[in-house]
Amino acid sequence: MESYLLDWANLLLRWLHVITAIAWVGSSFYFVFLDNSLTPPVDEQLRKDGATGELWAVHGGGFYHPVKYAVSPPQLPPHLHWFFWESYSTWLSGFALFTVSYLWNAGTYLVDKSLMDWSPGAAVGVALSFLIVFWMLYDGICQIFGRRKNGDAIVGALVLVLVCVAAWLACHWFAGRAAFLLMGAMIATSMSANVLFWIIPGQRKVVAAIKAGQPVDPVHGWRGKQRSVHNTYFTLPVVFAMLSNHYGFTYGSPHNWLILVLMMFAGAAIRQFFVLRHGYKLGRNRHPWPYALVGVAVIAGLVAWLRPTPYAINSVAATAVNTGAAAVSYIQVQKVLETRCYMCHGPAMQMKNVRLDNPEAVKQHAQALYQQAVVMKAMPLNNATGITDDERALLGRWFQAGAKVE
Repeated sequence: MESYLLDWANLLLRWLHVITAIAWVGSSFYFVFLDNSLTPPVDEQLRKDGATGELWAVHGGGFYHPVKYAVSPPQLPPHLHWFFWESYSTWLSGFALFTVSYLWNAGTYLVDKSLMDWSPGAAVGVALSFLIVFWMLYDGICQIFGRRKNGDAIVGALVLVLVCVAAWLACHWFAGRAAFLLMGAMIATSMSANVLFWIIPGQRKVVAAIKAGQPVDPVHGWRGKQRSVHNTYFTLPVVFAMLSNHYGFTYGSPHNWLILVLMMFAGAAIRQFFVLRHGYKLGRNRHPWPYALVGVAVIAGLVAWLRPTPYAINSVAATAVNTGAAAVSYIQVQKVLETRCYMCHGPAMQMKNVRLDNPEAVKQHAQALYQQAVVMKAMPLNNATGITDDERALLGRWFQAGAKVE
């Protein structure tokens, strides 16, 4: 019953998390587009009122005319829309999902004893420390170097180093799939913390100053813009980390930390292309195609690097295939399944509704068994049961020969 309820919690939280993330990412992308597409106001009255930019757009059968006041408008309207629940609800639903999916059963999903043989409680504590420590270091970098000469470049370089170190540690301390998810959660936590600790408080101080008739400190607008820009570059790396758990060839690689860093770098480079593309259309900067080219080239390089070698599981397996070794019987397959798979897919438990303790069920799930255990090596999860390469090769030869269960 616990597994059943956890599945429902996982489904509903994942559904909620995706919906709220769409709202947050969508609003972030829109405002970055808006900021980079504004042109000086044409109307003289708007300029006198302090407007710094405007945009005319058409959508949904109507025309829209957003106007930006960089410091303060001539007067505040009775109602202001605040963009923060998109961020908070995304983080809250995401953390709840991470808790249900990984932290609740940390011994199974978070711990890989071949990497670190620690208790589930210790693993959970260290995982949570990633969220806190990364934010503190990232925030410190922004405060110390952000306003210096070439501050954006310095901050970007230091944050890249910080992400590389965190990725190396995560992938050497935790199970690969959990490490990728943890990296996504870590960066997403900093994104939401930017909103919670800097962007929204700064905006509230600006509103309070305007209402009190006091001068507005422009640092709040500068800092809010800085952290918003950081968030937009974090977005694609975070989305990749969150999706990666479906693709074992990434997190299951011996060089998984490097794959993660390169994919995040590619995502940030491609995002840079879209950010600068709006300015290019207005003649503000050169065409940003080199950023897209770099991002695509990195991904193409990874595709080439990670390409599978058919049946090159090990030299023994390759030799067996090339020399036409005796066909694998179902009895042999059954022994491997009994030793390595029945723990989660047998009579006592059927994770993901997959059961492998009878011939009919094995035949039904043969394709998934081959993909998960032989091609992707994602199962058994974190190789908790110690399946060997020879056993994977045996399963592969059985499937290639027709997956017979007679």
